[in-house]
Amino acid sequence: QVACIEVVEAYVERIKEVNPLINAVVKDRFEEALQEARQVDKLLSEGPVDDCLEEKFPLLGVPITVKEAFSLYGMPNTSGLVNRRNVIATSDATVVSRLKQAGAIPLGVTNCSELCMWYESSNRVYGRTNNPYDLQRIVGGSSGGEGSVLAAACSVVGVGSDIGGSIRMPAFFNGVFGHKPTTGVVPNDGQFPNARGVRTSYLCTGPMCRYAEDLEPVLRVMAGPGVSKLKLNEKVSLEKIKFHCMDHDGGSIFVSPVDKEILQAQKKVVEHLESDLGVRVQHVAIHKMKYSFQIWSAMMSSKDSEGQEAQRFTDLLGDHGKPVWPLWELMKWLVGMSSHTLPAIALGLTEKLVNLNISGKAKLVSMGKSLQEEMEALLGPDGVLLYPSHPTIAPKHHSPICMPFNFAYTAIFNVLGLPVTQCPLGLGSEGLPLGIQLVAASYNDHLTLAVARYLEKAFGGWVLPGEV
Repeated sequence: QVACIEVVEAYVERIKEVNPLINAVVKDRFEEALQEARQVDKLLSEGPVDDCLEEKFPLLGVPITVKEAFSLYGMPNTSGLVNRRNVIATSDATVVSRLKQAGAIPLGVTNCSELCMWYESSNRVYGRTNNPYDLQRIVGGSSGGEGSVLAAACSVVGVGSDIGGSIRMPAFFNGVFGHKPTTGVVPNDGQFPNARGVRTSYLCTGPMCRYAEDLEPVLRVMAGPGVSKLKLNEKVSLEKIKFHCMDHDGGSIFVSPVDKEILQAQKKVVEHLESDLGVRVQHVAIHKMKYSFQIWSAMMSSKDSEGQEAQRFTDLLGDHGKPVWPLWELMKWLVGMSSHTLPAIALGLTEKLVNLNISGKAKLVSMGKSLQEEMEALLGPDGVLLYPSHPTIAPKHHSPICMPFNFAYTAIFNVLGLPVTQCPLGLGSEGLPLGIQLVAASYNDHLTLAVARYLEKAFGGWVLPGEV
């Protein structure tokens, strides 16, 4: 109906208009994108669009953005680390390559937290990204630039990665959809930092979109041959899904209580499912979820089956040079001389503490494996769990440092390996996005994606910032 060049031009103009406010796109490739759009139009003008073309290029001409932690040829690939300021990608990450081959057109790369290990997207290379619904609020991390750029209608599809909630927190805070696939289906190759040791089982690459219906086709492309492990061709009967609901983690001392507005939004979902589908939503209390942060932390720092240690964060901060001394960096930070952000320094300090209690760590790893079995048994082949995305709506800038462990609400599902779709549920009283996590057993991504499409129709999905 419209030429590809018109679509790409519209998105380029939109980015130019709002990016000075949100600082989400940190490096653009507008000239190349416009050239690629002309090539798409040329291809379409040469003959009728048939099924063969659609099959070969399912995302033909679709403008996308990519988290800067992924290699996108010709674009920076620093992950917000000052040491890598001059690193330019000479190839594409596997998922980026697959999206390009499917016809997608990257517009540029987006901001993330330093080394992708914090839930505010701010670093000493590109500065801070702002939430389009309120510029004084965070966008989440580490795929925060993607959450912000999608919410501001600057892109159609985003490439994100998630080891503790890095797709789902930004999707929640910015009122868009995000999907953390079942572990091991979508390749993680070509991102920095990449996972090593046990963490290869926890890091997931996945799609972020404004519209629920876009998640599945993008996931298919990202997964490539791995998509056969998922049941995306199975028709889902929503009335036959066994829905479970958990209002909070059980009261962890490390995590804030869940906001009343978030609980209220979840209650509305339960009421709607019961009245509209005629199902009964089972309220559950899974005791071990109270220890989500401790379980995630212990499992992230444990050895793999071959006895390989997890890579230390302080080594990554040094980026192949000397490991960083976090205490020395803290002294430098206090006088404005450190090239690292305070959360990164704090993470380096806490990393040392985690490894002091060896027996306690082993108990927590064992508890994590037991929780995984409990979850798989509860959800089974047809179950979906409704669970809060985060204890609070998008916090103000810098405040996550006062509540550093709130990401436990998303992180626990990384170490459990379960697929999760983050679904927006409109805006709250302060005009900030509300939402919910939809969780299924391994390889049942089709269930959470189907429920997300259903809830989008029921609750309106993404809302353009400034529209209310």
